[in-house]
Amino acid sequence: MSKVTLAEAPPGVEGAGFFATSLDKAIGLARANSLWPLPFATSCCGIEFMATMGSTYDLARFGAERPSFSPRQADMLLVMGTIAKKMAPVLRQVYTQMAEPRWVIAVGACASSGGIFDTYSVLQGIDEIIPVDVYVPGCPPRPEAILDGVLKLQEIVKNESLNRRNTPEYKALLEKYGIEANNE
Repeated sequence: MSKVTLAEAPPGVEGAGFFATSLDKAIGLARANSLWPLPFATSCCGIEFMATMGSTYDLARFGAERPSFSPRQADMLLVMGTIAKKMAPVLRQVYTQMAEPRWVIAVGACASSGGIFDTYSVLQGIDEIIPVDVYVPGCPPRPEAILDGVLKLQEIVKNESLNRRNTPEYKALLEKYGIEANNE
C-alpha cells in the first residue's frame, strides 16, 4: 500500500485548531501545485515529453495534470526542440497570449542554445525572444530531467512574490524583449 504525501505546508504559526501563514505563501503553494503545461514541441525533445506525461513518469503527480493546447489556458510553456527563426514569431505570439503569471522551461539543447544547429536559420536559444525561467539540458533530455525542471520551476513559483509581476524590474525584463506587460 503506497503512502499519500501532501504538499508541504508553508511556514506559518500553528496552534491548537489553527494555522496562519501569509497570503503570498498560500497562493504560491496553490500555483506551484497546479501548473498547466503548454507543450511547444518541434522535434525529438517532444517525444521525451510525451514519455514524461505517460504512466511511467506521470507528470500529473506533480500537479501538471492537464496539458493545455490553448495559450490562454496555460501558465507553463515548455519549449522543446529546434526553433527555426521563421518559427520565432509564432513562439513569441504563443508566449504573449498566455495570461500572467506565466513561466517558461527550455527543454533540451536546441531550445536552450540552438544545439548542434549553429546555422543562420536556427534560433540560438529561445531566450533571444522570450524570458526563460528554467533550462533543462540534454539532447534529448531524459524524462527524469524534464521532471527535475518542472520541480525547479515549482520552487520558483512557490517562492515568487505576488507583487513580482508589477515590479519595475519585471516590467524592464519584458521591455528588454519588446513585450508589453499585461496585468491580468
